Amino acid sequence: MIMLNYSNFEKKFIMAKKPLHNKGNQSSKRNQRKSKRNKISSHQRKHSNIDKQVKDPEAGMRLNKYIANSGICSRRDADIYIASGVVTVNDEVITQMGYKVKLTDDVRFDGRRISPVQKEYVLLNKPAGFFVTGSLEKDNKTVMDLVLNASKSRITPVGRLETSAKGLLLFTNDGTLEKKLARKGIKQIFEIELNKELELEDLKQIREGIHLREGLIKPIAIDYVENKNRRNIGIEIVSTSTQILSKIFKKLDYEIVHLDRVMYGNLTKKNLPRGKYRHLTKQEVINLGML
Repeated sequence: MIMLNYSNFEKKFIMAKKPLHNKGNQSSKRNQRKSKRNKISSHQRKHSNIDKQVKDPEAGMRLNKYIANSGICSRRDADIYIASGVVTVNDEVITQMGYKVKLTDDVRFDGRRISPVQKEYVLLNKPAGFFVTGSLEKDNKTVMDLVLNASKSRITPVGRLETSAKGLLLFTNDGTLEKKLARKGIKQIFEIELNKELELEDLKQIREGIHLREGLIKPIAIDYVENKNRRNIGIEIVSTSTQILSKIFKKLDYEIVHLDRVMYGNLTKKNLPRGKYRHLTKQEVINLGML
């Protein structure tokens, strides 16, 4: 019998300026203002016009700045592209310098829609006891409390994890990727502890496929976790259903006591302590989009 060895599996994959102190009240006030300006990060300055538009949708942004903020090119190069007629706003070709657009406008560069809000991807190693979709009780904590400082943009969790569950949870403001993952599903590996030992016949039955209301559910792989008792199971599965694992084991009269998502796509918990988050690398984002 082959047992999953998760430790080996994961190894394989998985200066601020000081204010000047000049004499005189006038000089002191000037230095105070300068000090405040220095405290504003480049990220904040880049998104200041975007923030104004969020508060005031009627505020406009120069088209070349909109293109530059989307990461296509510099403002100077954006002017050249605008003049050449490759930029459209709401299906209309714009060649006018200084043209202003709104966040609600459909701006396209060479036919591809662009946005001045940078897309961000954050991976959290969720602890147990945190709600993913929120709670009616005010004192309950949600995963948003854990990623509060991860991004200035509004990021949301992709999919769900039960409150008692632990493990990897992806956050993003990329609606296209979120919809893709929700539609197609993604390969995930869970380490599960059951309320009693999983009988070998039941293990084989799950491996061959379980008939549920959603249809025949057949995992990619399932086995006992090495060096643990038979209550501890490793399962690899692709599904878009939020409670599919509970349904599988409940069908065979088992309950899940502990559930830990140890792999999400090609993302692992390596060097990511429980309750902490990190931003995905550019290559990791590319890999997610290709799955």
